[in-house]
Amino acid sequence: MPNLHELENAMPVAPLKIAALPSAKALGEKINKYLAEYRKSIHNDKVKTDPAFQGYSEDNYLVDAETLRFGSGEGKAVFRESIRGKDLFLLVDVCNHSITYQMNGYTNHMSPDDHYQDLKRVIMACNGKARRVNVIMPFLYEGRQHKRNGRESLDCAYALRELRDMGISNFITFDAHDPRVQNAIPLNGFDNFTTPYEFIKVLLNAENDLIVDKDHLTVISLDEGALDRAIYFASVLGVDTGMFYKRRDYSTIVGGRNPIVAHEFLGDNISGKDVIIIDDIISSGQSMLDTAMQLKKMNARRVFLCCTFGLFTDGLSDFDRAFEKGYFDKVVTTSLAYLPPELYARPYFIEADMSKFVASLIDFMNHDASLNNALTTTDKIHSIVDAYNRRRGVKLT
Repeated sequence: MPNLHELENAMPVAPLKIAALPSAKALGEKINKYLAEYRKSIHNDKVKTDPAFQGYSEDNYLVDAETLRFGSGEGKAVFRESIRGKDLFLLVDVCNHSITYQMNGYTNHMSPDDHYQDLKRVIMACNGKARRVNVIMPFLYEGRQHKRNGRESLDCAYALRELRDMGISNFITFDAHDPRVQNAIPLNGFDNFTTPYEFIKVLLNAENDLIVDKDHLTVISLDEGALDRAIYFASVLGVDTGMFYKRRDYSTIVGGRNPIVAHEFLGDNISGKDVIIIDDIISSGQSMLDTAMQLKKMNARRVFLCCTFGLFTDGLSDFDRAFEKGYFDKVVTTSLAYLPPELYARPYFIEADMSKFVASLIDFMNHDASLNNALTTTDKIHSIVDAYNRRRGVKLT
């Protein structure tokens, strides 16, 4: 864990507890494991004698809590242990559609609305007893409904204001579709983290012959909305960037939106270069696959698809066919949102495990230490690229 000296000189706000909702149970267990390892390495001389460090070094920080359902579909949240005076972190994955519940004899899959409602129930079950309540929601609930086009609801902004009014102290998310939505709660903690460091790390570990320079590698934005993260990624790597824009038919509405007529490319010649396509979400994946196909037609050498959240709402069959046709080489996505189990068997899939990073965030926040090291990843990216160039084929940590 980086910057341990900052934690060694800081006291925790309060004893740490993590409530991982069922949607984020697997991620919560990994985070708990890393936290237990971290805390065994610091404050060893104080944890047994200083009352301020009571409960500091534990084998388990996961709180015993449940979200229950009645037969009618109504629900409630219950804590099975005391959380009085604790610094409580709530972890929820609103995109986990694998969680089910029974209602009137039918099996229902939980929607993002259901997960968000359960989150509010857990906050209510705290009943004002926790010292501080922090929410970690990697995929921002209703994050794509962040602005009005005509008479539309502003779901994401309202959800943030609702959580603020319920008394949460800090809100953590990743790769928000539009981070300006934090303007809805300007006086509350809102941290939005990005994942380019994890993308390049797992790619360099997976590929032994990448050449990271402007003559051999290009970073492509899938659309204008993802251009900022592509420019940052390309600038840090010292390579060129390009962009596709979606030409839509604004005379027609299909599925609530204007259909895409074509993807047009803006950028330099990419013939013979490796290409990284970076975006925040793979939903159905059609835009990503169409872009990859066009890049291959433009004689790109290899195409790597990188996104923070791999939702795969239409399944994996289209990706399987595109991979067989050679349209792309790898798909990199993080562990921050639920991934279908069958994805792990695909030869093109690489997971960027974020549990260690989230554990370090929780540890730093529990000490009220600066998160600047996590927010600025430029030096970290430079260091792993330099290490890769010096010793290719050695696993990067």
